[in-house]
Amino acid sequence: MKPAFSTLPGLLSPKGALMMDARFVEQVADLMHDTAFFIKDAAGRYLIVNQSLVERHGLNGKSQMIGKRPCDVCPGDFGRIPTEQDAQVLRTGKPIIERLELFWRRPHVPVWGLTSKLPIRDENGRVTGLIGISKDLTALVNREEVPPAVALALRHLERSFDEAVSPSSLAKKAGMSAARFARVIKRIHGISPMQLITKTRISAGSRLLLESDASIAEIALNCGFADHSAFTRAFRAVTSYSPSEYRRLKQAE
Repeated sequence: MKPAFSTLPGLLSPKGALMMDARFVEQVADLMHDTAFFIKDAAGRYLIVNQSLVERHGLNGKSQMIGKRPCDVCPGDFGRIPTEQDAQVLRTGKPIIERLELFWRRPHVPVWGLTSKLPIRDENGRVTGLIGISKDLTALVNREEVPPAVALALRHLERSFDEAVSPSSLAKKAGMSAARFARVIKRIHGISPMQLITKTRISAGSRLLLESDASIAEIALNCGFADHSAFTRAFRAVTSYSPSEYRRLKQAE
């Protein structure tokens, strides 16, 4: 199913100052193999998706997504939460920039990514849709290229994420200013130090949920969260599931 128009509404002047064919945008987006790309209308329905997004959802083709919202494609919170994100961007016109999220390439391969959603506006400033990307996170440099002092700080995080670790404490461990450390971490991992701490803790928590019988409260403390509620909020924010939902769904697979 193709969009009923050949140009992108809201991005382009109807008077023809700039014209861009939707099919061309789709072809370019399909070249982004590690990045999911989409354009949605004012109701949050997919108008354009790239092949990477289709594969991330384990679907057979783009036609299974076009004209639908995330909640129509994915069950439960996995579809509800991005649909609510879209509604917020469309209602407020405020973008979401590089939000850290954990996705699953079906059937159950976890993939970390950074999601951004930007409102599309027409000539009068009205929001007519949104455009978004979700870039898979991979190491941007080889482990051998990481400066020794930074490697020391990263090893400390991997071993001590259950403690009171902060970006400033990691920067101090690396012997750097907070600003310089943040730049180095961004170059290595593509995310901020705080996002790296969250990623490390949530990754550990997801493993413990599947590999142990510990209570969620115990796992929360073992992963550096103050309590069950703090862990649940952080876990749901990046995975779209609560810890108990995640444990139940993954054990049922």
